[in-house]
Amino acid sequence: MIEFRQVYFRYPFEDEFAIKNINLRIEKGECVFIMGSNGAGKTTLIKHMNGILKPTKGDVYINGKNTKDATVAELSRIVGIVFQNPDHQLFESTVFDEISFALKNFGFEKEAISERVNEMLKVFSLEKYKEFSPFFLSGGEKKRVTIASVLCYEPDFLVLDEPTVGLDFLQRKTLISLIKQIKENKKSVIVATHDIDFAIELADRIIIMKEGMILKNGKVSEIVYDAQVLQEANLIQPIIVQIVKNLKNIKLQNNILTVDDFIKSSKIIMKNV
Repeated sequence: MIEFRQVYFRYPFEDEFAIKNINLRIEKGECVFIMGSNGAGKTTLIKHMNGILKPTKGDVYINGKNTKDATVAELSRIVGIVFQNPDHQLFESTVFDEISFALKNFGFEKEAISERVNEMLKVFSLEKYKEFSPFFLSGGEKKRVTIASVLCYEPDFLVLDEPTVGLDFLQRKTLISLIKQIKENKKSVIVATHDIDFAIELADRIIIMKEGMILKNGKVSEIVYDAQVLQEANLIQPIIVQIVKNLKNIKLQNNILTVDDFIKSSKIIMKNV
C-alpha cells in the first residue's frame, strides 16, 4: 500500500508548496489515474512514491515503511517509475543494457536477465534495436525502452508519467494490454496523465488535482460525468459522455464510458420500447 498523510512539499527557493495537504491511500491491485492540467502537481506527487522527493511536511509510507527512512534504491524495487521524458532515464550504451540495468542491480541471475530482457524486446517490438544506442531512437521508441526497463523487474507498483505521449495507435493498444495483464496479476498501476480516454480504458479510480491539491477522488463514472470538476481541472469531458448527457429523451445511466457501453445500453432500451 502507498499512503500519504498530510503531505506538503516545497521545492528549494520557492515560496509556494507544489503539493498541499495530500491524504491518499492506494491499495495493492488498484489502477489509479492521477489527472490534471500541467502544473497541477501530478509529477511532484508521484516522485514521492519511491523517495525521489521527501515531504517538507507529513509522511509517505510504502508498504508500511516511511520513505524518510529508506533509500531510493530500496523503494524502487517496490515502486518502479517511468517518467514522461525518457531522456531523463536513459544512460546505457545499448537498448539491451538499458533494459537489463535494474535486473543486474537487483541481483537477478544471468539467465533470468537474458530471458526477461528478450521478452520485453519482443513485447515492445524493440528486437531489431537490441544493440542500438537508445539515444539514437525516436521519442516513441525511447518511451518503450524506459517502460520495458521498469516492467522487466515486476515492481509491486508501476507508476507511469504521461505514458501515451509519443506512442502510436498500436503501441498504445500494446500498453493497454500490458496494464490489463498487470492488473490481473494483482499488482498496482498508477498513471499520471491528462489523457482521459486512456483513463476510461483502465482506471478503477481517478484522482483530480489542481494547484497541488486533490480536487476530487472517486470512481471513473463519478469523475467523467462531473463536468464542473473537469472544467475546473482544465480537462475535456469525453465525447461519449457528452452524447449521453445530451440524449435527454433516452433514459441512459451515468455509467456509460465507452462506445460498447453505449451500444449495449441502447439495445436494452430498444428491447423495452
